[in-house]
Amino acid sequence: HKGFDVQIDPDLPFERAVQRRDFTINALGLCPLTGQLLDPCDGYSDINSRILRHIGPAFCEDPLRVLRGMQFIARFELTPLPETVEICKSMNMEGLAPERIFEEWKKLILKGTNLSDGLNFLKHTNWVRYFPELAALIGCNQDPEWHPEGDVWVHTLHCMNAFAEGRTGDNWEDLIVGFAVLCHDLGKPSTTKIDDDGRIRSPMHEPLGEEPTRSFLSRLSNQVDLHEQVVPLVKRHLTPRTFFKDQASDGAVRRLARKVGRIDRLVRVAAADIAGRPPRNDDFPEGPWLLERAEELKVKDSEPDPIVLGRHLIDRGLKPGPEFSPILEQCFEEQLDGTFQDVDGGLSFLDHLLESRD
Repeated sequence: HKGFDVQIDPDLPFERAVQRRDFTINALGLCPLTGQLLDPCDGYSDINSRILRHIGPAFCEDPLRVLRGMQFIARFELTPLPETVEICKSMNMEGLAPERIFEEWKKLILKGTNLSDGLNFLKHTNWVRYFPELAALIGCNQDPEWHPEGDVWVHTLHCMNAFAEGRTGDNWEDLIVGFAVLCHDLGKPSTTKIDDDGRIRSPMHEPLGEEPTRSFLSRLSNQVDLHEQVVPLVKRHLTPRTFFKDQASDGAVRRLARKVGRIDRLVRVAAADIAGRPPRNDDFPEGPWLLERAEELKVKDSEPDPIVLGRHLIDRGLKPGPEFSPILEQCFEEQLDGTFQDVDGGLSFLDHLLESRD
């Protein structure tokens, strides 16, 4: 963070030094000579009372502290004092490097136990305004039959808590799924309408969630790989339910794996979505069903790789050119439909295909 000078003073008393810290819970020390707890800001008491309290005026020097408050609240189930909320309202996010912002969101998603309280801290401090894709969820109504919990913001908070309960400990996988759950309904504000029958619907909110998801993620991080893993999950988070209802074919399941990368991720997102509708307590048979199908087809945690490759065409005397792509694509489509499942079968199909073209 820029905008201030740094001075080192080895003789500065601990009691004065901690006045420049962020929260009282981070202002404790231990005397190396006596073992005495140093607690000039009464942080130990705040820890026991689960209170988040800023220390003083120096808190404003680094606006990242608002986002630190967000993830502390989520991780340690703290309650912010009204005066801490108020001072956060007076601060702004301008000048913060995206890398620093992302680290706080990362801690929220990977370490938070009560993510809803952390996210609500953004709302109460009005820092949600710096994330307009999330702010748009507030007040976006939903059909009360399917969403008795409230608007899309409230639904998302419940979904995030459900996600936290099911984290796997694989940080990369949890990060992808966590952001996908957070973003899964970002398409609703632009698509929600009241039909002639009085029902609230959000048609096409899955695919139309791509743009706001990319916008939100790009504000946090330039990790393109993360973006590309999250977006397909947002665009297809209702697919497990529709596949179960329609008893989708093997080919459809394989194609889904190709689109989302890992079906087990998609099931986790869909499970959090279903769980985020209290007091409804819907079963989720779609999840185990789809995971079992994907396991049988060997696409649960990976997408299918094409069996027939360009080198196989070269081996048969074809020269690389525009005709390669449609041939390989046709072979891959047949593979996804189950026409063949190994190299021998793939090459046999290729030979028949080439013969029919002659």
